[in-house]
Amino acid sequence: MIKMNIHSNYELLYIIVAYGKGSSILQFAKKNGVSGGTVLFGTGTVVSPLLELLDLSDTRKEILLMACESQMISSLSKRISEKFKFHKKHHGIAFSIPITNILGAHSCQCEPSNTEGGQGDKMYNAVFVIVDKGKGNLVVDTARDSGSKGATIINGRGSGVHESNVVFGMDIEPEKELVLILSKVDTTDKIVDAIRLAHKIDEPGNGIIFIQDVNKTFGLY
Repeated sequence: MIKMNIHSNYELLYIIVAYGKGSSILQFAKKNGVSGGTVLFGTGTVVSPLLELLDLSDTRKEILLMACESQMISSLSKRISEKFKFHKKHHGIAFSIPITNILGAHSCQCEPSNTEGGQGDKMYNAVFVIVDKGKGNLVVDTARDSGSKGATIINGRGSGVHESNVVFGMDIEPEKELVLILSKVDTTDKIVDAIRLAHKIDEPGNGIIFIQDVNKTFGLY
């Protein structure tokens, strides 16, 4: 078992798998030293003309978020990848993103992050696009036309000065969709620029885009 030390640097491990597999992976991760995790539900897209013809291209997904000590990420990710066959297409994707700090998790305490020096050239970016419910698939289509191989849509809620509607004097917080796209670094700008233009992201209330560097990936082709 991999043991986690207090006062260490941490990364957030994302694992995207088919619906129903999240609990098994989380249990496996706990046996290998992870204190816990969060499972979100979303929709994934598969690029396949046949599936699109049969209207089966959208598949339910589970997204696991686990805070892990940086030094155990590679070993844990490899074990999960081998156990759940991420080397086979559509079995799962794993990637990690650095965490600056953790609050509220007593078993995980971060040292101040040292951003100097880096960890070498990054191969992938994680592009997050937050839009109103119903627009996520349109964002996915734009990203795909710009070189993306797929994305995961996560449902959520949000509120803001531009998004809030008033009905009978009551503020209504609209439902949101978060589109998660993994892109190679050299295609990120093209994908992001296409989404910005097509969906008028720079205009108030139309959406938000943020980009993060990805440290390690498993299951990408």
